[in-house]
Amino acid sequence: MSDILIVDDERDIRELISDILRDEGFSTRLAANSDQAVAELNTAEPALMILDIWLKDSKMDGIDILKQVKRNNPDVPVVIISGHGNIEIAVAAIKQGAYDFIEKPFNIDQLLVVIRRAMETARLRRENATLRRGEARGAEMLGNSAPFRRLREQLDKVAKSNGRVMLTGEPGVGKETAARYVHAQSPRAREPFITVPCATIEPEHMEEVLFGRETPERGIEPGLLEQAHGGVIYFDEVADMPLGTQPKILRVLTEQQFQRAGGTDKVRVDLRVISSTNRDLAAEIAAGRFRQELYDRLNVVPVAVPSLAERRDDIPLLAESFIEQFHASQGLPQRELPEETAAALQAMNWPGNIRQLRNVIERVLILGDGTGPIQPSELEGQTGSASGAEVLALGPQITSLALREARELFEREYLLAQINRFGGNISRTAQFVGMERSALHRKLKSLGVVGGVRVEEELVGK
Repeated sequence: MSDILIVDDERDIRELISDILRDEGFSTRLAANSDQAVAELNTAEPALMILDIWLKDSKMDGIDILKQVKRNNPDVPVVIISGHGNIEIAVAAIKQGAYDFIEKPFNIDQLLVVIRRAMETARLRRENATLRRGEARGAEMLGNSAPFRRLREQLDKVAKSNGRVMLTGEPGVGKETAARYVHAQSPRAREPFITVPCATIEPEHMEEVLFGRETPERGIEPGLLEQAHGGVIYFDEVADMPLGTQPKILRVLTEQQFQRAGGTDKVRVDLRVISSTNRDLAAEIAAGRFRQELYDRLNVVPVAVPSLAERRDDIPLLAESFIEQFHASQGLPQRELPEETAAALQAMNWPGNIRQLRNVIERVLILGDGTGPIQPSELEGQTGSASGAEVLALGPQITSLALREARELFEREYLLAQINRFGGNISRTAQFVGMERSALHRKLKSLGVVGGVRVEEELVGK
């Protein structure tokens, strides 16, 4: 999409504009009437359209063509030209979506400025749309487990309001994804989503980053709060916000306005605030590191994001999604995830939660030979893992035991791995290992592990 379509019933005007644009490095196509214009539009979408509003011997005039372009090709900017210009025509063209209106005879330099601005605006809109599609993908929440369903139900309710949300959970559980999901489902979905990474911004620069600044040399430089106007400001790991900045943020939440550093004017903002933390904010308040008043303002709707250990049923779905993402974004092989490998993933420990699972999948795809299904053996040695292949490996401990003791050790570790895989659900574990539920209870008791099992079957089964 690199050419400009020129539609004018006067041949001299068409060719003059075309020659000028070609000299400036643009490619052009020409149309003398509405039929030719529609045919050219159907052949290929141009980068920009220059359209005369009065077209002799045409079924449609310029306004009619403009309406059709905005309906069928909304991303194409249209510059209207006319030798019979007046305010009413210009207003009508702009209302129908024209980028600008230029009266004949026009100044060549003026025309080129308008064309370049129109094409730059269109480019920025396309980039913004691409970024928003990426954000939408980033806001996708995947899962079918009971804890995940409860989380999504909460977020769906929260999204309909304008209430401030406090997301809590371990590192890597997907708190930012949850925040983006709330934004994507809310009436502010078309407005900005701006993240404030509180843990990574230097304390001495935090206020400048948030509020922006004004200087004689550089003029106005908007901060993150101003950039988020109309949308969402997301304070990621808000417990790391400097203590000195907290009362100023509290004032913004109260007054919905602030001053830039070095400025004198008040900047008004309309914001929805979402925050997240992996810390115990009550303990932070008690230690004097977080202000109670700010906590009260931010914690209007608390939402706990479950750990990956609490939603092990979702691990295969998440892993397959990561495989597809890495194939699309990096060209890594789109390998199959067989049931035995999915089971091994479910049995692993995930202290880093979803972020760690994503890293493990990426590492396996990079280091693997790229052919065939992913094997459980490829998961061995992954950080924090407790796969069956590692737990049950024959080492000095088991080889020094008598058969009966070794068998008991094997059974204990095997059953613990399966219970871990199914999130403490005894019924599902019994079904998988081929035992009656009561028999499994007796076996666990005989192995001395009942007290350490977190049974969730009643909760998960509901």
